[in-house]
Amino acid sequence: QVQLVESGGGLVQAGGSLRLSCAASGRTFNTYTMAWFRQAPGKEREFVTAISWSGTNTHYAESVKGRFTISRNIAKNTVYLQMNSLKPEDTANYYCVAAYGTGNTLWTDARNYPYWGQGTQVTVSS
Repeated sequence: QVQLVESGGGLVQAGGSLRLSCAASGRTFNTYTMAWFRQAPGKEREFVTAISWSGTNTHYAESVKGRFTISRNIAKNTVYLQMNSLKPEDTANYYCVAAYGTGNTLWTDARNYPYWGQGTQVTVSS
């Protein structure tokens, strides 16, 4: 099992940057595929990005490609989401998620991730 705690959300102006962190408990962090999802009020939850257990493979939603970067520090049991050139439409609650997996599959369906953090709010003003 793994527990996830997000941090780093806040209020930022359009064009600004934020870095989200997700601290994971457990000694087998490097056997989990990690991802970020987000959900805005009145909208469906959507996939943002995922990273493989080794950190060598990543995948991004088209809406964030070129602006967001996911990374992981295995020694610190932490996953990061660097968000640049933020837009008002990026406003949402961002969730860090995990699924056991040591392959190269990066799931975009939330149902594949059994472990979820509590979320951190990101608000981008225009």
